[in-house]
Amino acid sequence: MTISDRETPDTTTRSATRLPGDLDMWVMILGDLFFFGCYFIAYMIFRTRSPEAFAAAQRHLNMGIGVANTIVLLTSSMFAAAAVAAVRRGAVPTARRLILATAGCGLLFAALKAVEWHQELSHGYTMSSEFFSFYYVLTGVHLAHVALGVLILGVVGRELRREQRVEFVEQGVLFWHMIDLLWLVIFATVYLMR
Repeated sequence: MTISDRETPDTTTRSATRLPGDLDMWVMILGDLFFFGCYFIAYMIFRTRSPEAFAAAQRHLNMGIGVANTIVLLTSSMFAAAAVAAVRRGAVPTARRLILATAGCGLLFAALKAVEWHQELSHGYTMSSEFFSFYYVLTGVHLAHVALGVLILGVVGRELRREQRVEFVEQGVLFWHMIDLLWLVIFATVYLMR
């Protein structure tokens, strides 16, 4: 066994155990999770104060759109993870298509959320209700993150035209996975919890 043969497994092991992305992205993600966590705690406190009012208002949410948005974001995360795998094995054109599919899912999510908001507002469910004030703020801040995520994915897709930078793709996908995770918590807390 030559020296280069012995070094290859160490390099592979080291890269396999490396945390994806960089420290700045992780700080941003943890900061966002902290912000949303505080808001979820506030939601739960207010919900325990008025459980009947929250439950009555919650019944007016469009569960079909909520489920559709959940499926859209889970699908987008599957595309995003596949994009990272593709760029790691050098299949850059495939990675670019998968990043575009992920961004397309983000745009579909935003369109569905706009339809849902329009329905709620047209039925008179505004921020005058405690439940709907939490609903609009949580989903609105999340939607702003989706918009930022689509922008980040656009930059990632553009950069993949120039060079294959695995770390850059990982960072964009990390942010996207955080968006997906936040939606799962929002969906469970706001739509499903009774």
